[in-house]
Amino acid sequence: MKSKKPAKRFYRKRVELFRLIEKIKLWPARSGLLHGIKFIDLMGDQARITTHCNKIFMVNNSRNSRAARWLRNKWFNGACGTCGVPEWKLEKYASTQFRRHYGSQLLKKNKDDGVL
Repeated sequence: MKSKKPAKRFYRKRVELFRLIEKIKLWPARSGLLHGIKFIDLMGDQARITTHCNKIFMVNNSRNSRAARWLRNKWFNGACGTCGVPEWKLEKYASTQFRRHYGSQLLKKNKDDGVL
């Protein structure tokens, strides 16, 4: 049986890191492994990320950070075996494209006035 290719998703290239990882739910560790995110605790301009393998990362909300660049450019060595990132999620991530002038800005919708 032939599996269906995931649809291409387009996101803006200069979107905030926290909005991007809340949407993608993947974190590139410095070792090059992609971890699946279990919890994101926002604490102002920093966040505590807990992965499915119970590793904790403290990160800053930066568009120029190593993690933001690695996510946009899809630089990784593989998926974490302990986190158990499913194959469909990696295929969906691989089909995601980041464009400068096209795509979702991942703005949060507010019920009262539309956009936050």
